Amino acid sequence: MSARPAAATAATTTAVAAETADPCCAAPLPVLGRDVTVPLVTGGEVTYAALDYAASAPALQRVWDDVAAYAPYYGSVHRGAGYLSQLSTDLFENSRAAVAAFLGCREDDQVIFTRSTTDSLNLLAAALPADCQVFVFETEHHASLLPWRDARVTYLDAPRTPDEAVRNLERALAARDPHGPALVCVTGASNVTGELWPVRELTAAAHAHGARVVLDAAQLAPHHPVEIAESDVDWVAFSGHKLYAPFGSGVLAGRADWLRAAEPYLAGGGASRAVARRADGGVDVEWHDTAARHEAGSPNVIGAYAVASACKALTDAGFETLVARERYLIGKVRAGLAEVPEVRVLSLFGDDAPRVGVLSFVVDGWNSSHFAAALSAEYGIGVRDGLFCAHPLVRTLLGGAPDEPGECGAPEAAPGERSLNAIRVSFGAGTPDEHVERFVRAVRELVRDGARWSYRTVDGRCVPDTGAATAEATAA
Repeated sequence: MSARPAAATAATTTAVAAETADPCCAAPLPVLGRDVTVPLVTGGEVTYAALDYAASAPALQRVWDDVAAYAPYYGSVHRGAGYLSQLSTDLFENSRAAVAAFLGCREDDQVIFTRSTTDSLNLLAAALPADCQVFVFETEHHASLLPWRDARVTYLDAPRTPDEAVRNLERALAARDPHGPALVCVTGASNVTGELWPVRELTAAAHAHGARVVLDAAQLAPHHPVEIAESDVDWVAFSGHKLYAPFGSGVLAGRADWLRAAEPYLAGGGASRAVARRADGGVDVEWHDTAARHEAGSPNVIGAYAVASACKALTDAGFETLVARERYLIGKVRAGLAEVPEVRVLSLFGDDAPRVGVLSFVVDGWNSSHFAAALSAEYGIGVRDGLFCAHPLVRTLLGGAPDEPGECGAPEAAPGERSLNAIRVSFGAGTPDEHVERFVRAVRELVRDGARWSYRTVDGRCVPDTGAATAEATAA
């Protein structure tokens, strides 16, 4: 892969110069794991630099403290008469209200607790009216791209500008059957490039053609305020583990009518209002028409409370401050990478496009898995390599054929070989300056000097060669 022209590098450096000035904003929010040390293959230890927030952000210390404070009062919800059950029920429903406030929900919107963004979008897919048409860009994460198996799906090509995204959607919607239901699924911020999508404009276009919109806010909600009423989207989905809460919780929030009309996502206790045997031996069921309709079984009370705690913590910290600090970190990373001609940052909308703290790139002469392995083993930096569960988008950005080999994770490629994958660095409210500074320094040193250790491919992943360690120890 060829290096970028010097003019392009200079333009990028100029474009990000203003972002690298210290915004004099607050320190990073305290997160779990901020003092964890990890061993380096070259010897010694270093504080771990967690730069894989786009996959899972570390839990906020405040969230963990809130969960720990509640743990002794754990009790079943909705059906218990005891004090702890009543307390837990109040905690669970108050968590729902807190999430609704965080999302700026309309008065009649429902907030349903799920397991993740993927679970939320699969729930909505199961609730689609008959003969619903779904429109989704190929640039979506697989959680948004794949759940619509029982609908008529139109996949839209990757746009190269926000305006083109709106035009492509309008063109597709104008050609649809105007009498049936339709849904547009769109991301708020790309999990590959971090670029912000024109959500309001896409929503306006969808509504003008009688279609509804679900917003995948998995990458947006941790970085920017999400206002359902203001943006006019119909539903929002996001995951707790990207919003500084522990694993296993998610949210689907929005209009209630399709959800009330659909069969329960899971059949069981909690979703049912009344169950009775019929004279013929069958069973009659009356289902709830509230959020409980799609929350069968004992709910993840701790998960819901953790999400609500994270929502409150981000609100209290002030998104204006968080956005300013993240913009500062983005500027540091972009300016540092722009100084390395062998690095190409991936983008749909161009270098100047606004983005959250997510950047993917490739390095000329390097297999991406090898580069990510060296960042971890030699510098204690955790990033992600692969196709990031957005295979069509990454293939488009890398100029690969639709059927060219590639997978989520490292392909079977030896260090130095080209592979159809990339490296992703991502950060957020808990990231210290030192982590991004170490990352930029590590990229510069690896490109200039090469890796200091030998690596090999094991089970599809590039890992340090332990045989090299044995050989060095013998030589010593």
